[in-house]
Amino acid sequence: MSLVASEWLANNLNKVKIIDCSWHMPNVNRYAEKEYLNEHIENAIFFDLDKNSDQNTDLPHMLPNKESWEKIISSMGISNNNEVVVYDNSDVISSCRCWYNFIYFGHNPSLIHVLDGGFKKWKLENRSTTNISPEIINAQYFANEKNELVKNKIQINQNISSKKFEVVDARSKNRFEGKIPEPRKGLRSGSIPNSFCLPFGELINENKTFKNRNEILIKFNNIFGSKLPPYVVFSCGSGVTATVLALAYSLINNKYVPTIYDGSWSEYGKI
Repeated sequence: MSLVASEWLANNLNKVKIIDCSWHMPNVNRYAEKEYLNEHIENAIFFDLDKNSDQNTDLPHMLPNKESWEKIISSMGISNNNEVVVYDNSDVISSCRCWYNFIYFGHNPSLIHVLDGGFKKWKLENRSTTNISPEIINAQYFANEKNELVKNKIQINQNISSKKFEVVDARSKNRFEGKIPEPRKGLRSGSIPNSFCLPFGELINENKTFKNRNEILIKFNNIFGSKLPPYVVFSCGSGVTATVLALAYSLINNKYVPTIYDGSWSEYGKI
């Protein structure tokens, strides 16, 4: 149950830990934490995607180390046995990145969910919100890294010839095909050799919910044919929308565990 509906969350507000993982592209002039402080779902804790990443690299949103993740999640009052629902108020469905991080660090996948439709759908349904931040009591969280769920540039390059896994890029086709400049400075245009393109927005409805399973299946069948590959690695611009595709793929292949190229084009496209 990677996704949960707003009705389910409304009925379980006091039974789960709730995370607001809103994040916005730098060029849209929106500030996620400020928006959170102004209005959020009751009991939600803000997760800063930029601050809660590896601070020792110039690449955005890279996974922190195990010790850092344990401190981050412990300070949010979350324990290993907690059921967690992540939502966002973002055009890039950034909640999926937090969902992926939890799975990478060993949280039980059945206990970590994304709110389908996020804050937009929640508000469209006139559900209650607040500007009061919850009181947090520190917990003790223990991480168990799943290193096989992330790929680095060396592995991506080796795979171009070995073809042990498929690579799918979540960026727009114009960016993938190098027809427009990258939004981040210092990056060339283009894509990873032998990779496929599936813009993440093609899997999302207007109200920010995921399309149904059959619609998602058709999108991936258009890339791979009728036989879905078991081993797929997702990439994008900076490791956020890649996880949208990873979650979508898990909806049509219940044996799939989310695997991404963490550096994505921010690393591969460096000039």
